[in-house]
Amino acid sequence: MTAAANLTSACGPRIEFDGIDLTLGRTRILENVRFSVAPGSVHAIVGPNGGGKSSLIKTLLGQMPHQGQLTLHWPGEREVIGSVPQALEFDRGLPMTVDDFMAAMCQRRPAFLGLSRRVRPEIDAALQRVGMLDKRKRRMGALSGGERQRVLLAQGLIPEPQLLVLDEPMSALDEAGIQVFEQLLHGWRRAGTTVLWIEHDLEAVLRLADRVTGLSRQVLFDAPPAQALTPERLLGLFSVHPRSESLA
Repeated sequence: MTAAANLTSACGPRIEFDGIDLTLGRTRILENVRFSVAPGSVHAIVGPNGGGKSSLIKTLLGQMPHQGQLTLHWPGEREVIGSVPQALEFDRGLPMTVDDFMAAMCQRRPAFLGLSRRVRPEIDAALQRVGMLDKRKRRMGALSGGERQRVLLAQGLIPEPQLLVLDEPMSALDEAGIQVFEQLLHGWRRAGTTVLWIEHDLEAVLRLADRVTGLSRQVLFDAPPAQALTPERLLGLFSVHPRSESLA
């Protein structure tokens, strides 16, 4: 299903980035970033390390101050945002199981009291979708990097999001995990979920995204994948160091 065909059934919001500027200390991270994300689409952001990709989604999640206008046009009263970070930083010596982690992330009841009956069906379903239900009693520290990434994907599914923000979710996945992720991505598109997806795997972006924005402090291109990921455009995006500026 294409993004255009999905607009009428989209449950996710349209996102407008209009002249977004971000300065940290005396360093300009983002400058005049303008593009829009269609509702119910899978929209990828690509670019060099240090180009401002993660900073941009942190502005969307309200985690960084910014200038400019950032607007989410929700289709109804329900406004649910899910996010999956690039990696999980924690003490691997902690005796925290997968169930403990899901409880801490997905319910108000203290995790040491176990899973609540109210959210347990959702957690069961999320772990099943990412192929981790049979490892729910394993310690998080004993999981492989790809397995931990699957658990991060699972927590992003609860509650079922209308907008999902993904920061390089494929970075630690093995082949089986990549297949799980691609199945999830197709499911989100069918459900009309808006997906904003930072990714370094350009082949995956070419196959799976509806639209691609190239970001290196500024927007260098914004187009469908076949038009965006040309050798000329990618050379321009990745051949120079991100042009972060120190303010005089």
